[in-house]
Amino acid sequence: MAEQNSKPIRVMLADDHPIVMTGFAMSLEAAGMQVVGQAKTPNEATALYAAEHPDVAVLDMRFGTELTGMDAAQAILKFDPQAKIVFLSQFDQDSLIKETYRLGAHAFVTKDCDPADLATAVRYAHEGKLYFMPQIAARLASMAVRGEVTPQSQLDERGLEIFKLMAEGMTNAEIAEKLDLSTKTISNISQSIKEKLGVHRQASITLLAVKHGLIAP
Repeated sequence: MAEQNSKPIRVMLADDHPIVMTGFAMSLEAAGMQVVGQAKTPNEATALYAAEHPDVAVLDMRFGTELTGMDAAQAILKFDPQAKIVFLSQFDQDSLIKETYRLGAHAFVTKDCDPADLATAVRYAHEGKLYFMPQIAARLASMAVRGEVTPQSQLDERGLEIFKLMAEGMTNAEIAEKLDLSTKTISNISQSIKEKLGVHRQASITLLAVKHGLIAP
């Protein structure tokens, strides 16, 4: 293996389940890699990346906080646009998988994968290549053929932010206050969002956001 002939690949792990993280750390180290740190929250992950500059960051998608692995990835990529990121998740919504690659990740690996799959994903990421588990590749191909319409594909960054707040049950006035915008502006944007996505009832908006991994169930 390449890492045995030179410096080992330095990997950072971030997951809020210590047992899961320990298991993956052991499997990566058994594959000849060096785990340089483990973070339990998205903020810890961002700080750890800045401190350690790992070759590859392995991030869980979901944490028991308002922030997610996607938030950590965005912060890391802002700090280091060349960062190599692998996402880990027990969630496998199609749109969520697609969004991770759109963001700039090199791999999406499910938590029930064989440890060898994670090691392979890390090696590919380290080399700057994308890695697709067979079942993930099949689902992405299916999405491409269907041309799936998702909130992520239909809304810009601000629209997506407002959609998530709508899905969480916030009123236009509350969203306006949070984002420091006028209520009229939010009302116009929210109406446009509803029309683009074809959803108008609060329950439908929330269900759509959950389906596409934008808010926790």
